[in-house]
Amino acid sequence: MDSQQEHVIRQVAQRDVRHVRLVFVDILGIQKSVTITPGELERAFTEGVAFDGSSVEGFTRISESDMLLFPDANTFQVVPPIGENSADFVGRMFCDVFNPDGTQSHADPRYILERTMERAERLGFVPYIHPEIEFYLFRPPASVEEELIPIDDGSYFDHVSGSVGNEFRRRAVQVLEELGISVEFTHHEIGPGQYEIDLRSVDALSCADNFVTLRAIVEEMALAEGLLATFMPKPVIEYPGNGLHLHFSLHEGNRNAFYDPAADYHLSIVGRQFTAGLLHYAKEISAVVNQHVNSYKRLWGGSEAPAFICWGHHNRGALIRVADHKPGIHTSTRVEYRAPDPSLNPYLAFALIIEAGLRGIEQRLELPEEAEDNVWQMSDAERRAAGIPVLPRSLADALDYLVESELVPMVLGEEAFDFVLRARHAEWEDYRHQVTLQERRQLLHLQ
Repeated sequence: MDSQQEHVIRQVAQRDVRHVRLVFVDILGIQKSVTITPGELERAFTEGVAFDGSSVEGFTRISESDMLLFPDANTFQVVPPIGENSADFVGRMFCDVFNPDGTQSHADPRYILERTMERAERLGFVPYIHPEIEFYLFRPPASVEEELIPIDDGSYFDHVSGSVGNEFRRRAVQVLEELGISVEFTHHEIGPGQYEIDLRSVDALSCADNFVTLRAIVEEMALAEGLLATFMPKPVIEYPGNGLHLHFSLHEGNRNAFYDPAADYHLSIVGRQFTAGLLHYAKEISAVVNQHVNSYKRLWGGSEAPAFICWGHHNRGALIRVADHKPGIHTSTRVEYRAPDPSLNPYLAFALIIEAGLRGIEQRLELPEEAEDNVWQMSDAERRAAGIPVLPRSLADALDYLVESELVPMVLGEEAFDFVLRARHAEWEDYRHQVTLQERRQLLHLQ
């Protein structure tokens, strides 16, 4: 064992940790875990923990079912008790998935992002991400058919006196901080019962781990308090959708490669080329960064949803926004990618977005003219005249671009790409075969 693994074993003993949860995600981004006792830690580090990969979405075929989890000791944290019935402290580590022959699984989402990070590092860059994560808190419905009732009637930045949401966010931030996840701020979002938690910028792999942790903590806390927390892109058609706005920058050592004091908005040539790459490949990666049928109801729901492939500075309807530079803080120069929603698999999505930006740099793509007007208020003819294309309007449209993509299978690998394609086609076919309430209202002609 190395020194970090030995440190984890000492920490578990010193803090009287009774259980250690080994965490990973499947291809769809659903968190999986297995819990071991402290006595099994050394063996987990040296030999791995076996599991049936054929039972986990996208990992392997039944004939190749045996796989191993190796915990990443650098991700060890102690999770404080959540809920009245929880008394013990639980250790938690993220894992890398290996084949029995000792090779890493090419279908492991975390490894897919690690490969992309290594490619960026070969070009001299370390990608950093600052996420803005939105979610709703509802009173728990008795069934999925029942109307969702938000916990308050607040709107953007409201401080709703007496709302359980204020205390919920305070406790969520406290738990995240105890886990070593730095929170920049949190506030009420536009929708009733809708909230946002913004995490501080960290390297892309740590950001993905932090995002998975936040999603699990918020859902678990809500359940313990008799609430329903959801990161669903568009849970109620009348309310704004849940977005996952991602602020990207590339670092060269201690230097932000996106910063140029002489450039417009202080965005360097590298930053402009990275942004051009995101615009160029936006349609190809849409079925992964917006992976559900429901995702496109958010994208095409109006308001500030980023349905148009353009960029701007203060234009919040654009797909990409170049954030304001804070004087004297070079790390604040970044680009905000606004399409993703928080139901995605962060490892796959981050890998694809980073690769799209890196290709923009390598291919020296030119950034088109800035879209200064509100693109939602422009007519289709005006947008076409301005050369502003649109994102796919449905998951079916997104799949057409995914099938033709060269970038996505290269980043994901053949196994993961094939599974993503099959899973997304299956979701679309399942949706297409439903008869919705709207159709019945329109066509039954009931008196």
